[in-house]
Amino acid sequence: MALSDADVQKQIKHMMAFIEQEANEKAEEIDAKAEEEFNIEKGRLVQTQRLKIMEYYEKKEKQIEQQKKIQMSNLMNQARLKVLKARDDLIADLLNESRQRLGKIAKDPAKYASLLEGLVLQGFYQLLENNVTVRCRKQDLVVVKAAVQKNIPIYKASVKKDLDVRIDQENFLPAEISGGVEIYNADQKIKVSNTLESRLDLLAQQMMPEIRVALFGANQNRKFMD
Repeated sequence: MALSDADVQKQIKHMMAFIEQEANEKAEEIDAKAEEEFNIEKGRLVQTQRLKIMEYYEKKEKQIEQQKKIQMSNLMNQARLKVLKARDDLIADLLNESRQRLGKIAKDPAKYASLLEGLVLQGFYQLLENNVTVRCRKQDLVVVKAAVQKNIPIYKASVKKDLDVRIDQENFLPAEISGGVEIYNADQKIKVSNTLESRLDLLAQQMMPEIRVALFGANQNRKFMD
């Protein structure tokens, strides 16, 4: 039986409605899937960027911490150097004060004469030469001559050697030094400096560890004292 135009139109509309519904459902499905994929991708990107930001700030934090350590180390080194300089300055001041006090020794004739005798004889023993030259301050010439004459027989008896001593009366030691003598071998290439200043410097060098301990206490970081 043939369909009327109205039935045909009705079926066409029905088919169009079905197709449109299918299309809408498909579109909704595509939209939902796209939304899901979008959210997944957005979450991935957010997580990736969050990790990058965390890594960036962790790196910055480490750099800042490292800079703090370097700065602290520099400050501690500067402070340590200032302490060491202050200690060295104090020791230098003490040595300068000691040098100034040396001048008082020569003001006691008896003690100074005895000291010169010891310095002259020590110089003889250090050189162990047959011919020596003694140099002194001009104002000490008389007392040095006496010290030389007294020590020549002592030296000869001790080392069983002759000794000829010349006292240099042309080239005296500077008047501003505190006293003492210099003794040379025959060609004056070897010198024993027994001035009061040189003896003080030698004593200070030998006793510097004890001086530092007495002034500043023992160094806890030092394992060996020699």
